[in-house]
Amino acid sequence: MSENYDVIVIGAGPAGYHAAIRCAQLGLETACIDKSIGKSGDPAYGGTCLNWGCIPSKALLDASHKFEDAQKHFSEIGINVSGVEVDVAAMMARKDQVVQGLTSGVAGLFKGNGVTDLPGRGKLLAGCQVEYTSHGGEQQILEAEHVILAPGSVPVEIDPAPLTDHLIVDSTGALEFQSVPERLGVIGAGVIGLELGSVWNRLGSEVVLLEALEEFLPMADERIARDSLKLFANQGLDIRLGTRVIGAKVDAGAVLVSYQDGDGEHSLEVDKLIVAVGRRPYTEDLLSPDCGVNLDERGFLCVNDLCATDAPRVYAVGDVVRGPMLAHKGMEEGIMVAERIAGQKPSVNYDCVPSVIYTHPEVAWVGKTEQELKASGDTYNVGTFPFAASGRALAANDTGGMVKILADAESDRVLGVHVVGPQASELIAQAVIAMEFDACAEDLGLTMFAHPTLGEAVHEAALGVAGHAIHMVNRKKR
Repeated sequence: MSENYDVIVIGAGPAGYHAAIRCAQLGLETACIDKSIGKSGDPAYGGTCLNWGCIPSKALLDASHKFEDAQKHFSEIGINVSGVEVDVAAMMARKDQVVQGLTSGVAGLFKGNGVTDLPGRGKLLAGCQVEYTSHGGEQQILEAEHVILAPGSVPVEIDPAPLTDHLIVDSTGALEFQSVPERLGVIGAGVIGLELGSVWNRLGSEVVLLEALEEFLPMADERIARDSLKLFANQGLDIRLGTRVIGAKVDAGAVLVSYQDGDGEHSLEVDKLIVAVGRRPYTEDLLSPDCGVNLDERGFLCVNDLCATDAPRVYAVGDVVRGPMLAHKGMEEGIMVAERIAGQKPSVNYDCVPSVIYTHPEVAWVGKTEQELKASGDTYNVGTFPFAASGRALAANDTGGMVKILADAESDRVLGVHVVGPQASELIAQAVIAMEFDACAEDLGLTMFAHPTLGEAVHEAALGVAGHAIHMVNRKKR
């Protein structure tokens, strides 16, 4: 193993492994240190996203959606089935296979691109030195011209609900249930809580989500959040807003949860409880006191717009820095930093970072919300289109939700796009591309979309900004 590298990356999650691969592609001698170990005992590259987050949760979300569709909705389209059952063990095994395939794929990409993979822990020292500790305990000081910190994040734990094996769990534990709990509690009705709650609700659990905030999905557009709440409630998710959990304990194999709301104190008994109140940067034993990297008051590493830290030639990317904790945001930051180290001049457009909740229907958005535009005093126009008026959605028996487009009143430039509905995670890419090129709503309206497609809902919403939607009665006639 070499002791000198052009770049050392600490962390092989989405941000880290993208950075490492791109550095190697650009001809830089690159090493990537990662501590993660998989179920097999082998290194598990890909971070939380591939191992315990994005990928395994989507495997369960897709499987549970198919199960619910077969059980409840196939008859609506003329397919009669009986005796549909869920095999949780098989579902979990397939989830693990998907994870294993992708994590081993990252290892293959490292090898194919010439990245030196170093299983173990990395600690940044002064002067771009890195203390590497293998899983066997051997230590070595490595020298680098540049260091990229990408340690990721971990679930937040809360004192009122201490984790207890198999009963009070975090988001990682919620992906490992071996049977369907009859009653499931979830603390937090954000992205993670909604996705995990949806999985087990579809499989038969009675799910209660306890959310401390009075407002549902405050980061989303108010109209989209309101419509989403109704759709989720119709699916059987019991979402209780304005509730503060004050205690949780295990008693006789059940979990007793105490919480407060505007009506006083209440108790809830569930078989399992998921704590899904967010994530925090993972910086334990990452930095020596003299390394020169600073943290802010929330524990994030301080960086500028180009992800440079206060220490010369040291960068930080992904969940450990400001901005949304999203894998794709970290990926783009990792690639940006790699290319800047190589002398190129890319940047990340933080105004065009899409967000997605992979429930069904999915919720996705990019850019400004209507409440943000109102608060800033900006003038804007709105175009909406419901999937209930989409031929493709009707044909697919999947008509819940809508597309909403916000455009500047003077320039017509698209300021934000918000979707709740089928394949919202795919449709939002159309909006990101449009906004990346500073398109106006008229540009989208003049673009030809294939028929019949779900994408036509974006087209019609764009036409609706000026009152030109064809498949809706227009309030404005121009």
